[in-house]
Amino acid sequence: MVSFKNLLTAGLLASSAVAAPHGHQHRHIEKRSSTKRGAAYNDVSAVQALGSNGSISWAYDWNMLASGTLPSGVEFVPMLWGSKMFGGWLSAIETALASGSKYILGFNEPDNSGQSAMTPSEAAQAYKQYITPYSGQAKLVSPGVTNSGSAGQGLDWMNTFLQSCTDCGISDLAVHWYGNSAEEFKTFVNQAISFASEKGLESVWITEFALNNDISTGASSSESEQFLSEVLPWLDSQPMVARYAYFMCANNYLISGSGLTSAGNIYVS
Repeated sequence: MVSFKNLLTAGLLASSAVAAPHGHQHRHIEKRSSTKRGAAYNDVSAVQALGSNGSISWAYDWNMLASGTLPSGVEFVPMLWGSKMFGGWLSAIETALASGSKYILGFNEPDNSGQSAMTPSEAAQAYKQYITPYSGQAKLVSPGVTNSGSAGQGLDWMNTFLQSCTDCGISDLAVHWYGNSAEEFKTFVNQAISFASEKGLESVWITEFALNNDISTGASSSESEQFLSEVLPWLDSQPMVARYAYFMCANNYLISGSGLTSAGNIYVS
């Protein structure tokens, strides 16, 4: 998997100025309630468009601070992205927990050299030092790995990590997926579910997922709408899938100005 978080920079935010409305205000879709659905965001104000009707229950921003106020009823889930955040972690996580956060996300794509880039042993040591001490105060989610099938990446990386982290207090598995079809996505999520079950973990979180076409064009499309229409009901029907967040709560993807794209409308419906 290539590195997608370069889109999480000022370049992505700057491009939002050219976002065009999608005429969604004329569509009415019956709301499909899901406690699993979340928002992956950089700009906290963008979450209002997704969260205003109660369609999402949680949100995260690849960070340990919410960087603003989320809509009522939306839980902030802090993430310890990687080593660059170790210095400010202790005070930040205490603030998050005191504010009601009930989960902690582990490192961001440690199996990806373009992201937090940690070996399984390095990640296990850091997890024990910085995250495990909060077991009992919050439920602990694993590092989020890519869907790469290469040796030393994806679930293979996670397998080695968990062998070094048997006493880390981890309850849930986090994974990411980028690909080309709903069938590919379902196949990978089923693999993650089987893996989590084998490891005695309670559930799977898909904290990033999107079609490769979304990423390459920098926008959602009719293909995204069809994909979401198929996979959202399926995710909601999977008992082992606890939470998921589509990539992402930002202009041209799920958001259009202060409103929603057509794909965003489907995401909150």
